[in-house]
Amino acid sequence: MIKIAFCDDDISTLNELNVLLDQYRVRRNRDITYAAFQSPLELLSDIEKGMRFDVLFLDIILPGENGISAAKEIRQYDNTVKIIFLTSSAEFAVQSYTVGTFFYQMKPIWTESFFRLMDSVIDDCKKSRHRSLILQCKNGISRIDLEKLEYCEIIGRTLSFHMENGAVLESTGSLDNLCSELAPYGNFLRPHRSFLLSD
Repeated sequence: MIKIAFCDDDISTLNELNVLLDQYRVRRNRDITYAAFQSPLELLSDIEKGMRFDVLFLDIILPGENGISAAKEIRQYDNTVKIIFLTSSAEFAVQSYTVGTFFYQMKPIWTESFFRLMDSVIDDCKKSRHRSLILQCKNGISRIDLEKLEYCEIIGRTLSFHMENGAVLESTGSLDNLCSELAPYGNFLRPHRSFLLSD
C-alpha cells in the first residue's frame, strides 16, 4: 500500500488533489491511502509521532512556514519520502532541490500530468522500499535510504547511522542483528566488531 499526504492551505487545491487521486486509484487499480493537511504544523506533528508517508505533495507558500522549511524539518525524520512541491511560482524551483525534491509541480495540476507523475513516483517508491531501513530512534520512527548510509557504529547498545548529508541517527540494538538484516543487500562490510561500512 502507498501512503500519500497532501499539505496545502487552499482547501480547493486539497479537494482537487483528492478527486485526482481517487480517479487515479480507480483507473490504475492501486492500493493507496491518503491524508490531507492544511498546515505544515499539523503534518509535522503527525510525522514526529511516527506517521510515515511514501509521497508528500507540499505547497511552497504556506502560512507561518514555507514548504521548503517544512521539508527540511521532515527530512530529520524521513530521508526517503518523495516530496513533490506544488506552487504557482517557479521562483523556488532551484532552492527546492536542496531538500531532495522528487518533482516541482506547477499549478494548476492537469489530470494527464498528475497521472504521469503518480506513475513515476509510485515506481520510484517500489524501488526505494527495497533499499530502505525502518529505525526506532530517540525522536520517533525514521526510515533511512541505504544508498545514503555511509557507515554505522555501535557504542554500548547505541547504533549510530552516519548519513552522507552529515546527519547521524541513533537507535538501540545489536550490530550482529543489523548485519543479518542488511546481508541480502550484499554491499556492506564489517571491518571491525564496532563498525559496518557501506561500500
